[in-house]
Amino acid sequence: MQVLAPAKINLSLKILGRRDDGFHEIETLISPISLADKIDIEPQSRWIDFSCDDPTVPSGDENLVVRAAKLFFERTKVTAGVRIKLEKQIPQGAGLGGGSSDAASTLIALNQLFETKLSREELAKLGSTIGSDVAFFLFESGAVCKGRGEIVSPAKVKKKFSILLLKPAFSVLSAWAYSRWQNSKEIPGISYLPQNFDGQDFVNDLERPVFEKFVFLAQLKAWLLKQAEVGAALMSGSGSTVFAVLRENADVDLLTKRAREELDREIWTCARETI
Repeated sequence: MQVLAPAKINLSLKILGRRDDGFHEIETLISPISLADKIDIEPQSRWIDFSCDDPTVPSGDENLVVRAAKLFFERTKVTAGVRIKLEKQIPQGAGLGGGSSDAASTLIALNQLFETKLSREELAKLGSTIGSDVAFFLFESGAVCKGRGEIVSPAKVKKKFSILLLKPAFSVLSAWAYSRWQNSKEIPGISYLPQNFDGQDFVNDLERPVFEKFVFLAQLKAWLLKQAEVGAALMSGSGSTVFAVLRENADVDLLTKRAREELDREIWTCARETI
């Protein structure tokens, strides 16, 4: 069985405060996008065998796919094993939810493969113990997520957006970004205010702490907002990806070329759309 694990972008991310459990209370509108990892899963008599075409991806219990598979077998009491092959397209540490999506797609696939008939809500409860974004991906839809991200209310995004993803070579750890939120300061000359484009508001409260340390991301956002092809620009999640929402008939190849010439010749780019 082969399944796709789509990436996501946060169209809006608001932090409402710090919780007693150490997490942060958030409200975020998330959309899956047409960039995806591929996962091949085959049943076998025992053991969980995991492999990935990216050697930097961990293969032990720290890998979210492996954790998802172990949790599934513990929850369902299925006495079997699986062979899982992961083909990565979504960069790591990018704010695009790759690891969480891989875990969610693994749970969905195992539920189908072994005909265990766990409900979407049961899978989401299981997934929320792996990571805050896993529950979102289990609903396979745009959604408003609250709490620490595990309270998912499917919501249709107002329209489909064409986007250009841009990610420098470095990554940002989510836990670090959240831990710096409260005491971070804005960079003069950088706008953190909500942007409205085609009826959709774009805002991310994590830009403040992340931009304070990773100034290049602030410069990237500011540069994108000056480009004629771009209707809005925002960091996704905790970064380090910044996405540009493209105007109709925008020449994405020309925009990409200018970004590499004027900002970073090695920057990773990917043109996709929300789904």
